[in-house]
Amino acid sequence: MPRVLLVDDDKKLVPLLARGFRYEGFEVQAATTGEEGLALARAQAPDVVVLDIGMPDLDGFEVCRRLRKHLDVPIIMLTARDEVEDKVKALGLGADDYVPKPFAFEELVARVQARLRRHGPSDRLAFGDIVCDLATREVGRAERSIQLTTREFDLLTYFLQHPRQVLSREALLRNVWRYGYEGDTKVVDVYVGYLRHKLGDPQVIRTIRGIGYILKA
Repeated sequence: MPRVLLVDDDKKLVPLLARGFRYEGFEVQAATTGEEGLALARAQAPDVVVLDIGMPDLDGFEVCRRLRKHLDVPIIMLTARDEVEDKVKALGLGADDYVPKPFAFEELVARVQARLRRHGPSDRLAFGDIVCDLATREVGRAERSIQLTTREFDLLTYFLQHPRQVLSREALLRNVWRYGYEGDTKVVDVYVGYLRHKLGDPQVIRTIRGIGYILKA
């Protein structure tokens, strides 16, 4: 499912949009402040962001500017003001589209789907300050480049694709090492140890005793 991040301080509108997008087959994350939206975007790496301009902490312009430093995904701005200056500013900061309020949900979701078709799937995964580029196989954390082996990269990628989910050793072995591996699950513990060492502190791969691991801030 494509992942949409909704960032809007209108607490009546957000649940309606979330329900509509879920009905259209989207996985939905929602934030009601700019700071919360930035945190979710960095942790979840959405496929598209629907972003309101008028918010009390960080306005949508600033959120868009900061998002563009970390994510290459479509950003669609929402605003109650239909001013040319706002449109120009939003597009200049990296927004891909601009929808004035009030709007028909059908139009918004059509614009989102159109942008996703043009943009294609994201090649970047992120969680907190960890960024992983699937195309170049480059990994960084807090502006620091991290060199991983092929297996370490595949293991980190699987964790990033399933954040905040408890993953058993058997599931990691099955999905990262695949069915051709004939060893036991202790190899998972060894490679998680390698990853923890290279990623450094604070630790984000937590042990769930008796089960496996979870990627959690």
